[in-house]
Order: sequence, then structure tokens, then C-alpha cells
Amino acid sequence: MGAPVLINGTRYKTQNDLGHVLSLLGERESGTAKFEEALAVYREALKERTRERVPLDWATTEDNLGNALSRLGERASGTVKLEEALAAYREALKERTRERVPLQWAGSFGNEGIALMLLADRRKDVTMAEAALSQINTAFETMRDGGDAASAAYYEQQLPWARDLVARLGKARSAR
Repeated sequence: MGAPVLINGTRYKTQNDLGHVLSLLGERESGTAKFEEALAVYREALKERTRERVPLDWATTEDNLGNALSRLGERASGTVKLEEALAAYREALKERTRERVPLQWAGSFGNEGIALMLLADRRKDVTMAEAALSQINTAFETMRDGGDAASAAYYEQQLPWARDLVARLGKARSAR
């Protein structure tokens, strides 16, 4: 894959958009090749889309990287990709603060919560699952209250799964 043409310093945006398209294609396939390609493109974009130059754009790319890593982690065994996803979301949240950009913050915070829920399930960690549930619920409420109905609906759809996992892991802990 050749490098996108640099037009008025927007190569990093083109790379970010390409990563997004590759991630969407990855959603439609059972394998991981498109997600792996997306990771490479996002990482390349982050070389130019730096926190110092364009902090919110950088945070968007970090969030997108986290999404691709989370989807890979969901499909793989083990926890490495999920842990990498959490690190990417935490990076994004350094610029996507609740005070500065509340809806973008809620998106990254909720995405981190979903990755945390997947990790909690793998590790059978009820405390981690409870923290994740809280994050997903906060993302839902922030999106709802901020008028982003589509994003609010997405996080609301995650809540039953998160509550079920907390209940299941809580029962397993009580049975010990």
C-alpha cells in the first residue's frame, strides 16, 4: 500500500480515514487482516498527527487505534490486544477531557469501558467488570444528556451485557 499524497499537510487525516475504512471492512470479515492493516495505518498517522501539533486530532486517532485493537482483542485469545486498546483509550483521554469536549470524552471513556469489560470477562475479574459497567453507564448518560442519541443508544445496548457479566462474575466469586 503506497503512502497517501500529502496535500496541504493533511496526509495524517487521509491515513486516519483509511484506517477507519479498513476497520469497517474488518467488521465484515471473520479474520483479522483488515484490522491489522488499520493498526499499521493508524500508527503511521500518529507519527504526523502528534499530540503537540493537533491534540484533538491525535486523540481521535488514538481512539480509533483503541477501537481496532479492541476488536482484534475480542477476536483473539489472550489479553494483549485488549490491554493495548486500554492504553490507546487512556492516551486519547489525555486530550479528550470531560471539560474540554464532553461528548468525545464520553466516547473514549465508554469505548475504554467496553474494552475493560472484555478484559474483565477474560480475567474473571468482577471488580474490573464493575468499573467497566460504571464507565459504560456514564458514557450512555453523557451522550444522552448531550443530545447524541445514536451514541447514547450504542452504549445503552452495551449495558445489559455489562450488567450480566457483573452478576455472573459476582456469583462465581460468592460461590468460592
